[in-house]
Amino acid sequence: MSFIRLAGLVKRFETKQGDGTLAVDNVDLDIRPGEFVSVVGPSGCGKSTILSLIAGLIQPTGGQVSVAGGAVRKPHTDVGIVFQSDLLLDWRTVLGNVLVQFEMRGMDCAPHVERARALIAQVGLGAFEKKYPWELSGGMRQRVSICRALVHEPPLLLMDEPFGALDALTREQLQIDLQTLWQSSKKTVVFITHSISEAVFLSDRVVVMTPRPGRIREILDIDLPRPRGLDLRDSPEFGRHTQHINQLFRELGVISEKGVQHAR
Repeated sequence: MSFIRLAGLVKRFETKQGDGTLAVDNVDLDIRPGEFVSVVGPSGCGKSTILSLIAGLIQPTGGQVSVAGGAVRKPHTDVGIVFQSDLLLDWRTVLGNVLVQFEMRGMDCAPHVERARALIAQVGLGAFEKKYPWELSGGMRQRVSICRALVHEPPLLLMDEPFGALDALTREQLQIDLQTLWQSSKKTVVFITHSISEAVFLSDRVVVMTPRPGRIREILDIDLPRPRGLDLRDSPEFGRHTQHINQLFRELGVISEKGVQHAR
């Protein structure tokens, strides 16, 4: 049973000169309800394009996207989206930034204040709900953006490199926090990342993309027990998954061990 279905998905971006770019080509993917799926691949392979197609922010050139059994033909609102940049409003408090989700929908915020406060507390920011974004660290700001994406309780969460701009330690903590949030809600998550270890750590399945035009090279089942602690990364099973994905990228020419040969 699929919650998200990509069938023969093609996306070409046309230019005024008529020399379009084929970003995504013939992608077929079924994602089950409550599944955590990561998409990894080199820059420019169409990962973010696929996310935008699922959200209905852009339309495919060919094929079809469906969510919850319905074709996606326009932006749909029953979704939470987290980008690499937190996009917080500097003149609003943490609580105000989370509640802006309802204002944008023309809804009364009052019935949702307790839900917002509970989410803020769940990500460890209960003492900061009256603070402003400029008073927060990068990791704290991204926690706020995750709360904003989840506060209206969407069944689908789309995340586009949400931890890419953070330092390594903060990134690891947010991976743990996200896993906890996901396990408590069992929302369907599509997670875009360049990090192989991050994808393996978080996911039920990892989709490996080829260089542009983006096609699916392989889909891996991540058969690791949950909840997952950071020490799992030292296990042979974790290493087996990451090494396999690394090998796929070497075969695709994305990773080369020879380095760059400089002209003399």
